[in-house]
Parts: sequence; structure tokens; C-alpha cells
Amino acid sequence: MVPDLNGLIILDLGRTDYQTTLTAMQAFTNSRSAETPDELWLTEHDAIYTLGLNRKNVRLPNNDIPVLLVDRGGKITYHGIGQVVIYLLIDLKRRNLNVRQLISKIESSIVETLAQYSVAANAKIDSPGVYVNEKKIASLGLRLKNNCCYHGLSLNVGMDLAPFADIDPCGHVGLEVTQTKDLGIAKTPQELGEQLLQKLSENLSK
Repeated sequence: MVPDLNGLIILDLGRTDYQTTLTAMQAFTNSRSAETPDELWLTEHDAIYTLGLNRKNVRLPNNDIPVLLVDRGGKITYHGIGQVVIYLLIDLKRRNLNVRQLISKIESSIVETLAQYSVAANAKIDSPGVYVNEKKIASLGLRLKNNCCYHGLSLNVGMDLAPFADIDPCGHVGLEVTQTKDLGIAKTPQELGEQLLQKLSENLSK
């Protein structure tokens, strides 16, 4: 843990159970006050699909991987070992941000992290996340409560991408996904996670 990185508490949780971590995020958000420091949580999850609040017309997977209903925005996505997950527990009012501005800061942090390895990535206004050559490499999903957010981002690093083929990622039919390992970035999820945390902390403090 870094107690204060640009005014943020950073927690490296290691490998965690998704439901346990979600419950902890909800409890943190429900109990926080105007004085509670913002936190970023770095983790990896075992294989799981999460289905957000926009659940209409979602193609569900036909395999043995669990599907969990969650309270973030968006449709369906996949988490697995080899993927960086960072949860942002942020007081938007304190930082004078609206949700669109926060999403832009998250996307920019991912784009800037990948640019350090000469990988050109981009965001899309109508489809939150980050893309490389039209393939999705990072997903976003947030929940806002009393001007404070939780949930966050996932960045594909060195994982089994096959489970993505059993869904329409984020509700987009035919959307392909990619990961940093396949783009020539020889970094572990831990290494890229720490670099992304640094970028996020810098951008959230601007």
C-alpha cells in the first residue's frame, strides 16, 4: 500500500474473489464521508462474467464460467487471471468531475500507459473503453452513489481470451478483443497495473 500517491490511497489486493471485492466496494462507498480519502484497488479475478445493469438483449455464454449480476453500468464482460483490474473509489464532487470527465481520465491513462510501449490506442465517445486497431483491450464500468463512484476498469494483459468469444463484449456483436501480450508488451499484469496506477493518480490530480 502507498498511503498517499497524489492524494490517493493505493491498495494492491492481489488475486481476489469478485463477489467479495464487490461487497467491500459497496461497504466502503456506503460508509464514506466527505473526509474519506479516495482509493484505487489493484486486483486480478478468477474467471467470471459480470452482467451490468443494461441487461436487455444480452447474449449469455454457453459454458461453465459463472455469470454474476452486478450493479455497474454497461452490459456483459469477462474477467480472468492475466487481466489487470483497477477499482476507483472516487469522490467526484471533491475532484470537480462529472462522470464523462472521469471516464475520459481513465481512458487517457490507459492510452498513455500503452503509448509508453509504442502501442497506439484510442477511446470512442459512443463506446467507453480503449481500442487498438478496432479491437478492445480495456473495458470500463462505473456506479455512482452520492457523487462517489466505484467499480472501474479492466485491461487485458496475458490471459485466455477464448471466453470473450462466447459473449458480445460490452454488448457489441462481433467485437474482437486483444491484449498487451499479443502486441509485443512483455510486462506482467502486476507491472502494467502499477504503471497504470501511477498514470491514474497523476491524471486524477490534474
